Amino acid sequence: MSTATLPFTVFRVEGPDDLDDACLVRAEGYGRHLPALRDKLLVPDELDFSSTCAVFLARDKATGRPVGTMRAEASHGHSLMIEQCAGTADFMRDALRAEISRLAAVQGAHPQVKIALMKASFLHCLAIQARWMVIGARSDALVRQYKALGFTDMLEGRPIALGYAGNLAHRVLAFDVARAERHWHESSHALYTYMFETCHPDISVLPRPATLRPREPVIEALAA
Repeated sequence: MSTATLPFTVFRVEGPDDLDDACLVRAEGYGRHLPALRDKLLVPDELDFSSTCAVFLARDKATGRPVGTMRAEASHGHSLMIEQCAGTADFMRDALRAEISRLAAVQGAHPQVKIALMKASFLHCLAIQARWMVIGARSDALVRQYKALGFTDMLEGRPIALGYAGNLAHRVLAFDVARAERHWHESSHALYTYMFETCHPDISVLPRPATLRPREPVIEALAA
């Protein structure tokens, strides 16, 4: 396996400053096309603080500027937000699922930012043992991009309005995480090497350890 570095890092958000930066990217990324949602996306929502949710941020190494973000919600004992609008397919009902949402990059971001975030979402699903990745796409161009990655249309092309996404119509697509490596290998997918044969140390999906603090000095009472 080869190793490749990126001009940015992708990591799991653990603190309020990084979460605020993720919201800035959301507002800029979506605000270019959906200005009515910009102000709403500038602040975290309730799901961002859920124990079933992980927010990821891409940060430029040279400038420290936040350049991309995405969010992954796992279906631990509940329906995903997208399933509350579109329902859950019977074949995946008993498996752990993860919805990928709030995927965005700022204007002028490195062209690998979004695909690195998709790799992070895949690695995150592997880490939490999610069998299915579910996503909503609001345009035909996005649907084609996700299908090229191996996603399948869940509702035979029928769009569903997502209340948490401005009530805009989205197509619902799913990705079989467990079969991804085999499927991409058999189809000689162009991104197979990037996803499975390249180690990217700048992409980290595990929670960052808490900052270690020095121990308080122990003062032992000496017997007189």
